[in-house]
Amino acid sequence: MKLLQKILTKLNGLHYSQEYLCFASEDLPQQLHAYLVQDQHIISDITHSHLFVGYCPLVFAFASTGLPDSIQVALSNRVLQPNEKLNTKDALAWLQLALIKKQQHEGSNFVYYEGIQGRHQFQSAFQQYIGNKYNEWYNRKPGNVFLHNNLYKQVQAAYAIPRLISLITVGRNDLYNLFPTDLHGQADETHYIISLRTGGKACQQVMAEGKLLLSQMQSEAYKTVYSLGKNHMQKLKTGEHFPFSQLVSEKFNLPVPKLANSYKELVLAESFTHGIHTMLLFTIANYRQLQPQHNTLVHIHNSYASWRYKNGLQGNYLMR
Repeated sequence: MKLLQKILTKLNGLHYSQEYLCFASEDLPQQLHAYLVQDQHIISDITHSHLFVGYCPLVFAFASTGLPDSIQVALSNRVLQPNEKLNTKDALAWLQLALIKKQQHEGSNFVYYEGIQGRHQFQSAFQQYIGNKYNEWYNRKPGNVFLHNNLYKQVQAAYAIPRLISLITVGRNDLYNLFPTDLHGQADETHYIISLRTGGKACQQVMAEGKLLLSQMQSEAYKTVYSLGKNHMQKLKTGEHFPFSQLVSEKFNLPVPKLANSYKELVLAESFTHGIHTMLLFTIANYRQLQPQHNTLVHIHNSYASWRYKNGLQGNYLMR
């Protein structure tokens, strides 16, 4: 690493060497809450009802029809009730988002919002300035999605909430691909939303097949799951190239990866493109629980993990 890079890294206030830190979701106490806010008052807790489905631009999705065209989301470590006033000091991060699309399917309604502005207090203003300079000077690489300074802050805030890293199996006739996703979530009882990089082979394969297997993973699989990231740009291959178990899914007969906690079989219903992402709306054809719900693989951003460290909060992170 060049001397200037070393100096910036030393001054950026980040405690950990990895940008994203894996852990078992159930092992991280005192996690942040995400709140919908209006005029500094809590409207509702959306920690488990919003879907983070895009990072360039930042995109949140909701199963709802009653939200305004512009919304504000605050992240806080305090438990707050509707109508309670949110003091500025109690919000560790803020996101301003604007409506970009309304979607209907089989009686369900979904809305998508793009991040307009974001800020956080996980690092000091000076440390964030240093981080912005590092991002500007060293993250503009061929093949790398560059996040301009405020978009990077939005992404840091969004990844302060633990995000599930699941594996997608796609293919048939002993030709498959297996790759991770963390931009996804169940929208309602019958629908699931996943976004994939437009133009990537993984996205093309899913669009061509029209169905996939989504497996929720145990935390012990973290190294394997991260290593499969390259498969977003790989062609279909025979099953022996992947860490599949002997189990196949009930409806689609797709191979289930080793160390899966559960799986969902999904059928593609609709799609649209926004930014670098193709937003894929699926109907849920089948769900199966394989193991007790524990040790669920998730990750968070280094900026929030470093804030936790500085504030004496536990973090049982799995370092790759």
